[in-house]
Amino acid sequence: MDQQKILGYFIEEAKEHLETLERGILDLSAVIDDQERVNEMFRAAHSVKGGAAMLGYSSIQKVAHRLEDAFKVLKENRVGVDQKLESFFLRGYDVLQDLVEKLQGPFGLQQEEAESIVEGADQNFVELQNYLGYLLHHESSGDAKSTQTAHFTSPTDSVDAEIDISAQIKTLLRNMLKVFNQEATGENRQKLQDICTELIGFAPQLDTWQNLLKTAQSAIANPRHSFHTLAPVIIKELKQGSDYLELEQGHKITTGQALQQLANAQIPQLLIPAEPGAMANILLQVFSQQQVGQLVQLLSQHP
Repeated sequence: MDQQKILGYFIEEAKEHLETLERGILDLSAVIDDQERVNEMFRAAHSVKGGAAMLGYSSIQKVAHRLEDAFKVLKENRVGVDQKLESFFLRGYDVLQDLVEKLQGPFGLQQEEAESIVEGADQNFVELQNYLGYLLHHESSGDAKSTQTAHFTSPTDSVDAEIDISAQIKTLLRNMLKVFNQEATGENRQKLQDICTELIGFAPQLDTWQNLLKTAQSAIANPRHSFHTLAPVIIKELKQGSDYLELEQGHKITTGQALQQLANAQIPQLLIPAEPGAMANILLQVFSQQQVGQLVQLLSQHP
């Protein structure tokens, strides 16, 4: 299984979340009065954090986590927004965007460079936390929510050492990705199904979560499906489902059509993208040059 495909999905998803964050931060004074948009920004940071944790990019995980904590304050408290607060958020966003862009670059995200970027951003996040605390303390509204004590994660806290359900789920998804990178033997298929069983245990009474994991198990059990075909679909679906689970929005978990097709198929499935270049690459991986030539000839006969 090509791990670059999983990385590609993460980068694509992260860029969409970055767009959500940028739009929201640039319009923060208006967004603050729209609870759904504030929630959307919180979820965007949370999703980037979860995806980075699953793939082992701790620098992106830490920065997204700090933004997530800051958005959580806006979610749970009434805060007056001014230009200074917007600037702190924008600088934090710029750091996250920089890390994702470097990850997408020709040389990838080098650990030493990533650590330097995160270290350089520490002061901004400290000031963001402190300023949010100041605004909360001086909030003139009588809303009881404004008197709540905000929870921040100290910049010195180790995110990697955080022992909670979120961390356990990300560890299992990382383990699943490692198995997908191995040979598609019966033993490895069983390992993947066992991981699904462990994941089910985090929400055994939630039907949407149960259905997602059991569908994944059915797809994995079919020996006709290669790991190259299974991995991108299953990892993406479980990642999205686990995000909703961690955000306590389990009712939003769905089982995608591609995964259902893999679970129900009696013959090998070939998931073809719409983009011609990507389609050609997949066909060349599956068929010989002679077979591709025959396919082209057949297609030319059907205008």
